Amino acid sequence: MQDIAEHIARRLRSLRRARGWSLDRTAAATGVSKAMLGQIERGESSPTVATLWKIASGFSVSFSSLFAPPGDGTATLPAGETRWGRDAVGMQARVLFPFDPLLGFEMFEIELAVGAQSASAPHAPGVVEHIVVLEGVLGLSLENERGGEERRLHPGEGLRFQADCHHRMRNLGEGRLRFHDVIHYLGGAGAQL
Repeated sequence: MQDIAEHIARRLRSLRRARGWSLDRTAAATGVSKAMLGQIERGESSPTVATLWKIASGFSVSFSSLFAPPGDGTATLPAGETRWGRDAVGMQARVLFPFDPLLGFEMFEIELAVGAQSASAPHAPGVVEHIVVLEGVLGLSLENERGGEERRLHPGEGLRFQADCHHRMRNLGEGRLRFHDVIHYLGGAGAQL
């Protein structure tokens, strides 16, 4: 079974080579340090979901393209390889539907450990997220023109938001938090796969 960190390392190298980018150029485009990018490519570091989002945004590719092989949106990793291991902040992601260029979306099941939180830098313009809580209590903060208030979402509740702002997701419950995250790339954002 292929290790997901190894797959991400190969995917990052492939994206860099396809564009002819050095690690310096990649660091400038993604906001991820050259040292961290090198560690990811060598399989020496397990990046957080936030770091992977920076990489995806910097390359103008969908988030799921870092996990799944490039293609027409119908390909998926084998069943045992769709779950990305828990990152340093306690987040785990599983690709349910990889990016579909015709529909412009991808879908994940996300899990946050008790007390965990994940902060995301702004995604590319045109990226919209749809969150639906399955289990637990989600605290979602959006830092946009309306301020940075935190919304609480319980099972069965959802929220759609423009993801081109800083946002933070926190597990506010006493058990694990699971939610679906549908990500739409409007106006061609993320279409370069």
